[in-house]
Amino acid sequence: MAIAPGPYTLKGKAAATTDTIARVATTIADGKSYSFYQSGIYNSTTKTVDAFVVEDPFVPAIDYSVAYVRFVHAISNANPLTLYARPSGDTVTAHWAAVGAEVAYKSAGPFTALSEGVYDLLTRYASTATAVTVTGVPFSAGRVYTVTARGNITITDSTDTKRPLLDNTLNR
Repeated sequence: MAIAPGPYTLKGKAAATTDTIARVATTIADGKSYSFYQSGIYNSTTKTVDAFVVEDPFVPAIDYSVAYVRFVHAISNANPLTLYARPSGDTVTAHWAAVGAEVAYKSAGPFTALSEGVYDLLTRYASTATAVTVTGVPFSAGRVYTVTARGNITITDSTDTKRPLLDNTLNR
Protein backbone atom coordinates (compact mmCIF):
# COMPACT_ATOMS: atom_id res chain seq x y z
CA MET A 1 0.00 0.00 0.00
CA ALA A 2 1.32 3.48 -0.79
CA ILE A 3 1.17 6.12 1.93
CA ALA A 4 2.66 9.59 2.25
CA PRO A 5 6.08 9.83 3.89
CA GLY A 6 6.10 10.80 7.57
CA PRO A 7 5.64 9.47 11.10
CA TYR A 8 3.06 6.73 11.67
CA THR A 9 1.87 4.42 14.40
CA LEU A 10 1.14 1.02 12.88
CA LYS A 11 -1.32 -1.21 14.73
CA GLY A 12 -2.22 -4.86 14.56
CA LYS A 13 -5.63 -6.09 15.68
CA ALA A 14 -6.84 -9.53 16.66
CA ALA A 15 -9.10 -10.96 13.96
CA ALA A 16 -11.71 -12.19 16.43
CA THR A 17 -11.94 -8.93 18.40
CA THR A 18 -11.34 -5.23 18.01
CA ASP A 19 -8.40 -5.37 20.44
CA THR A 20 -5.20 -3.69 19.27
CA ILE A 21 -2.58 -6.32 20.10
CA ALA A 22 0.50 -4.67 18.57
CA ARG A 23 1.62 -1.11 18.00
CA VAL A 24 4.85 0.38 16.68
CA ALA A 25 5.80 3.98 15.91
CA THR A 26 7.91 4.46 12.80
CA THR A 27 8.78 7.00 10.14
CA ILE A 28 8.08 6.13 6.51
CA ALA A 29 10.58 7.62 4.07
CA ASP A 30 9.74 8.63 0.52
CA GLY A 31 10.55 5.99 -2.10
CA LYS A 32 11.23 3.18 0.38
CA SER A 33 9.31 -0.01 1.14
CA TYR A 34 8.71 -1.57 4.56
CA SER A 35 7.26 -4.67 6.20
CA PHE A 36 5.34 -4.63 9.51
CA TYR A 37 5.67 -7.72 11.70
CA GLN A 38 3.71 -8.85 14.73
CA SER A 39 5.77 -11.39 16.61
CA GLY A 40 6.64 -12.85 19.94
CA ILE A 41 4.60 -14.71 22.48
CA TYR A 42 1.04 -13.46 23.02
CA ASN A 43 0.52 -12.03 26.50
CA SER A 44 -3.03 -13.01 27.47
CA THR A 45 -3.07 -10.57 30.41
CA THR A 46 -2.19 -7.44 28.43
CA LYS A 47 -3.55 -8.90 25.17
CA THR A 48 -0.41 -7.85 23.28
CA VAL A 49 2.40 -9.18 21.14
CA ASP A 50 5.63 -7.58 20.06
CA ALA A 51 5.85 -5.67 16.76
CA PHE A 52 8.55 -4.22 14.53
CA VAL A 53 9.14 -2.70 11.11
CA VAL A 54 11.98 -3.54 8.72
CA GLU A 55 12.94 -1.73 5.55
CA ASP A 56 12.63 -3.71 2.33
CA PRO A 57 15.65 -2.51 0.36
CA PHE A 58 14.75 -4.39 -2.81
CA VAL A 59 17.55 -5.02 -5.24
CA PRO A 60 17.54 -1.98 -7.54
CA ALA A 61 18.59 -3.79 -10.70
CA ILE A 62 17.42 -7.39 -10.65
CA ASP A 63 19.62 -10.02 -12.22
CA TYR A 64 16.95 -12.23 -13.79
CA SER A 65 19.25 -15.28 -13.72
CA VAL A 66 19.03 -15.62 -9.89
CA ALA A 67 16.48 -15.37 -7.06
CA TYR A 68 17.02 -12.95 -4.18
CA VAL A 69 16.35 -14.24 -0.66
CA ARG A 70 16.55 -12.54 2.71
CA PHE A 71 15.91 -13.72 6.26
CA VAL A 72 13.78 -11.98 8.91
CA HIS A 73 14.08 -13.09 12.54
CA ALA A 74 10.70 -12.87 14.32
CA ILE A 75 11.19 -15.40 17.16
CA SER A 76 11.25 -13.27 20.30
CA ASN A 77 12.79 -15.88 22.58
CA ALA A 78 15.57 -16.97 20.20
CA ASN A 79 19.16 -15.83 19.99
CA PRO A 80 20.44 -14.44 16.66
CA LEU A 81 19.89 -16.94 13.84
CA THR A 82 21.48 -17.71 10.49
CA LEU A 83 19.51 -19.01 7.50
CA TYR A 84 21.07 -21.89 5.55
CA ALA A 85 20.04 -23.50 2.24
CA ARG A 86 20.99 -26.58 0.22
CA PRO A 87 19.45 -28.21 -2.85
CA SER A 88 16.31 -30.09 -1.86
CA GLY A 89 16.95 -33.76 -1.22
CA ASP A 90 20.71 -33.26 -0.70
CA THR A 91 21.62 -35.09 2.51
CA VAL A 92 25.27 -33.97 2.78
CA THR A 93 25.58 -31.87 5.94
CA ALA A 94 28.56 -29.95 4.52
CA HIS A 95 26.44 -28.64 1.62
CA TRP A 96 24.43 -26.24 3.82
CA ALA A 97 25.38 -22.71 2.74
CA ALA A 98 24.60 -19.55 4.69
CA VAL A 99 22.13 -17.17 3.02
CA GLY A 100 23.42 -13.86 4.35
CA ALA A 101 24.77 -13.51 7.88
CA GLU A 102 23.50 -13.95 11.43
CA VAL A 103 20.31 -11.95 12.11
CA ALA A 104 19.12 -10.65 15.49
CA TYR A 105 15.48 -10.64 16.61
CA LYS A 106 13.44 -7.85 14.98
CA SER A 107 15.96 -7.60 12.14
CA ALA A 108 16.31 -8.57 8.50
CA GLY A 109 19.36 -9.75 6.62
CA PRO A 110 20.25 -8.44 3.16
CA PHE A 111 18.72 -9.81 -0.02
CA THR A 112 21.18 -12.47 -1.18
CA ALA A 113 21.42 -13.99 -4.68
CA LEU A 114 20.57 -17.69 -4.85
CA SER A 115 20.50 -19.89 -7.94
CA GLU A 116 17.03 -20.84 -9.15
CA GLY A 117 15.93 -24.18 -7.75
CA VAL A 118 14.20 -26.06 -4.97
CA TYR A 119 15.89 -25.86 -1.58
CA ASP A 120 15.75 -27.23 1.93
CA LEU A 121 16.13 -24.42 4.46
CA LEU A 122 17.18 -24.33 8.09
CA THR A 123 17.95 -21.69 10.63
CA ARG A 124 19.88 -22.20 13.83
CA TYR A 125 22.01 -20.59 16.49
CA ALA A 126 25.72 -20.39 15.78
CA SER A 127 27.57 -23.59 16.74
CA THR A 128 24.47 -25.65 17.54
CA ALA A 129 22.66 -28.52 15.91
CA THR A 130 19.22 -27.33 17.08
CA ALA A 131 17.45 -26.13 13.97
CA VAL A 132 14.15 -25.06 12.45
CA THR A 133 13.78 -26.63 9.00
CA VAL A 134 11.53 -26.67 5.96
CA THR A 135 12.01 -28.76 2.80
CA GLY A 136 11.15 -28.34 -0.86
CA VAL A 137 11.05 -24.53 -1.06
CA PRO A 138 11.12 -23.28 -4.68
CA PHE A 139 12.94 -20.09 -5.64
CA SER A 140 12.47 -18.74 -9.17
CA ALA A 141 15.01 -16.60 -10.98
CA GLY A 142 14.10 -12.91 -11.23
CA ARG A 143 12.02 -13.05 -8.04
CA VAL A 144 12.55 -11.63 -4.53
CA TYR A 145 11.66 -13.63 -1.39
CA THR A 146 11.59 -13.18 2.39
CA VAL A 147 12.02 -16.21 4.65
CA THR A 148 10.75 -15.48 8.17
CA ALA A 149 11.40 -17.48 11.34
CA ARG A 150 8.41 -17.31 13.70
CA GLY A 151 7.01 -19.13 16.73
CA ASN A 152 8.30 -20.09 20.17
CA ILE A 153 11.82 -21.56 20.13
CA THR A 154 11.21 -23.59 23.31
CA ILE A 155 8.42 -25.72 21.78
CA THR A 156 9.62 -29.03 20.37
CA ASP A 157 6.24 -30.69 19.67
CA SER A 158 6.08 -30.97 15.86
CA THR A 159 2.30 -30.54 15.86
CA ASP A 160 2.04 -27.49 18.15
CA THR A 161 0.89 -24.45 16.18
CA LYS A 162 3.23 -22.23 18.24
CA ARG A 163 6.35 -24.26 17.36
CA PRO A 164 9.14 -22.49 15.44
CA LEU A 165 8.48 -22.40 11.70
CA LEU A 166 9.97 -20.89 8.55
CA ASP A 167 7.62 -19.04 6.21
CA ASN A 168 8.53 -18.11 2.64
CA THR A 169 6.93 -15.02 1.08
CA LEU A 170 7.26 -13.90 -2.52
CA ASN A 171 7.90 -10.13 -2.41
CA ARG A 172 7.97 -9.53 -6.16
